[in-house]
Amino acid sequence: MTAGPSPTAPRPGRPVVEPGPEPTVQHGGVADRDDFLQWVGTALYAAEHALHDGDAGSRRALWSRREPVSVLGARRNANGLREVDELFAAPAAGFSDCTDHRFELLTADAVGDLACTAGLEHVSASVDGLPRTYVLRVTQVHRREDGAWRVVHRRGDTATG
Repeated sequence: MTAGPSPTAPRPGRPVVEPGPEPTVQHGGVADRDDFLQWVGTALYAAEHALHDGDAGSRRALWSRREPVSVLGARRNANGLREVDELFAAPAAGFSDCTDHRFELLTADAVGDLACTAGLEHVSASVDGLPRTYVLRVTQVHRREDGAWRVVHRRGDTATG
C-alpha cells in the first residue's frame, strides 16, 4: 500500500506512517492492533520527526521510565534509564532542519501489553550542520504501561545498498 507524498509533519486526514507491503500483525486482538498502530502513526511518528528537527523531548516522553530499556543505535548504544536519558540529550544537538521524515512500517505485532515494529525510516535533515538524506532500518519493542504504549528498546542502523 503506497501513500501519497511523504508527510513532513502529522496532519489530520493524512497518513503519517507509510507502510510498504501490508504490515503483518499477528496474535493480538483487533483492539490491540488498532490501538497500537494508531499510536505508532501519530504520537511515535511525531516524536521521531521532532527528534530529527532537534527536539529529543518528545521522543523521551514516549519511552518507558521502567527498566529494562536499551538502544542499539546508528550513532551510539545505551543500556538502562541513565544511559538512555544521556543518549537522548546528546543527539538532539546534532539534528536540525528536518525536511522529510517517513516511517515505512514493514511488520508489527501486538500481544497483550507487548508489541514490536520493524521498518525503514526515510530522513532528510541536517546532521551536525550538514544536510543529509538517509534510511535507517529500525526495530523497536514497546510495552503498554498504565494504559499507554512506551518504547523499551530500539535497534537502528543505516540501510545500505
